[in-house]
Amino acid sequence: MASDYKFQGWLGLDKDSVKGNMKWQSYEPKSFEETDVDIKITHCGVCASDLHTLRSGWGPTDYPVCVGHEIVGQAVRVGKDVPTGIKVGDRVGVGAQSGACHNQNGDCESCADGMEHTCKYSTDTYNSKWPDGSKSYGGYADYWRGKYSFVVKIPDEIPSDQAAPMLCGGITAFHPLVQHNAGPDTRVGIVGLGGLGHFGLLGAVKALKCKKVVVISRTATKKADAMKMGATDFIATDEDEDWAQKHASTLDVIVSTVSSHKMPLEGYLNLLARKGTYVHVGAPEDRIPPFSMFSLIPKRASIQGSMTGAPRDIRSMLDLFAKTGVRTWNNNVPMKDANQAIVDQEAGKARYRYVLCHEDHIKEVKYN
Repeated sequence: MASDYKFQGWLGLDKDSVKGNMKWQSYEPKSFEETDVDIKITHCGVCASDLHTLRSGWGPTDYPVCVGHEIVGQAVRVGKDVPTGIKVGDRVGVGAQSGACHNQNGDCESCADGMEHTCKYSTDTYNSKWPDGSKSYGGYADYWRGKYSFVVKIPDEIPSDQAAPMLCGGITAFHPLVQHNAGPDTRVGIVGLGGLGHFGLLGAVKALKCKKVVVISRTATKKADAMKMGATDFIATDEDEDWAQKHASTLDVIVSTVSSHKMPLEGYLNLLARKGTYVHVGAPEDRIPPFSMFSLIPKRASIQGSMTGAPRDIRSMLDLFAKTGVRTWNNNVPMKDANQAIVDQEAGKARYRYVLCHEDHIKEVKYN
């Protein structure tokens, strides 16, 4: 069955596209297979990854590229071999990853362990390749096509505009807390109160009921918002004198969401308690600062990296967020204004996530 709709979206044609120069054009998606799902997009979150990719910040981008990997919409075509119960008309979403080998190559430990998001044969939602060699295209568009594997149903309790950013930003910041068993006895630090950080804060406070949740930022500009979200304390590293010493050894888990390489990393590590863990989820384009190993050795502390989550992790998070009332603080923007949205994102104006909405679905409201 051929589709009667065209695939059109905002395409970045070169590095200057990040300056608000994306072009609305048609493109050819992958050939439809019976394990695929087509989504008519209603909402797509704007992620910092989109900007890194548009400007080739993490390496050369395969232009033209359609970014956007926080996609929510309606399933309009479902292959007959899709086994997950998704049917035409369902409200579904897809995040930063769209495909994995699921151990079909026989040597992928990640898929064998249920950690498909770390599969070495993975297909990213955009700027990547499907197994047949065709390009993957993202959600700044009318439609999305891809494998069923990473398509998830959206709980009825969560509006689409709030659900979209959870599919990358939400799982990226929340998954490390789950991995480290954060709960009522855990003292958590969140570095950076942005699109990622606000999910870490809300998840730690509302979903996991953590004992202590401290936001760490350069200045106190966002302190009022942090406290409104439920933070128990706030550290402004550029303004609070001797902050690393005053708060030394007070946190069990730190999730760092910042993408700047100009970070006081050794100071962050000083905040870790015995056996504490620093987890970095932000992805700077340059190398991070050096630090002394004595920030870790005497306390048996550790540094880890983390990215997104497997489909089962995303489903579990959405269910928990639905039950505990975690909601995105977002500003909705018409899809036609995507170029302005990425310029404003780059300028740090988001409070705390921009969501592109097709005009029939936009609500002029900020959720907080």
